[in-house]
Amino acid sequence: MKKITIIAGNWKMNKTPKEGKLLSKEIVNSLKGVNSVQVIFSPPFTGLNEIKTSAPFFKAAQNCHYEKSGPFTGEISIDMIKSCGATHVIVGHSERRKIFKEDNQTINRKVLAVKDSGLIPIFCIGETLEDRNNGLTEKIISTQITEGLDGVDSLDGLIIAYEPVWAIGTGVAANAGQIKEIHKFIQNVLKNIDKKHYTPVLYGGSVKPGNSQELINVPGVDGFLIGGASLDVDSFVSIANVMEKNRSN
Repeated sequence: MKKITIIAGNWKMNKTPKEGKLLSKEIVNSLKGVNSVQVIFSPPFTGLNEIKTSAPFFKAAQNCHYEKSGPFTGEISIDMIKSCGATHVIVGHSERRKIFKEDNQTINRKVLAVKDSGLIPIFCIGETLEDRNNGLTEKIISTQITEGLDGVDSLDGLIIAYEPVWAIGTGVAANAGQIKEIHKFIQNVLKNIDKKHYTPVLYGGSVKPGNSQELINVPGVDGFLIGGASLDVDSFVSIANVMEKNRSN
């Protein structure tokens, strides 16, 4: 299976539908020559329907509910997401885990529901600074993967995003050695689930134009899940161009 390179922009709770539509248009127009990189926009739910995409550009929801419908005030179903033309769903982001208290079992139900629907989960994992300082990184990552993917027989149609919590929004990215080591560990854990399919593993955490060249060349890094830099056209386009040049060579 040919490996793909992905840059996904998680806009979080930013951009009105009108602002998001303009942002995506500017990025698409600036990346018309891109053909080696998949570009994914992840706006708030309100903006999903406004953004129009075609390959290599795609749309992702930032979250979902695992039930098809029901009395879940404020939640969004996968069918609603699909009706907006989205092809991916971010699941298990550290902010969902920490702020909204989502555990591995809840995240697992979402992963299963997204896969069953035919959409692609972008399954987020990552340790806190306290976990790393206590030598628990591999244990935390392994548990998040095995519990979060419980019942998943095939990893075809799945993307992993490794985002060390201590590097998200802090300006401090993990260094190349740390990323290489943990991405190799992640792939070994994934092989215990499914040896047939290669699963892309993205890195996320303070990725910016200044460090993107170094990070995309780290063995095992198949792309980026980007937060803050995805809200700025020049920054996002710069990173995408670095990835395109790297993968085209």
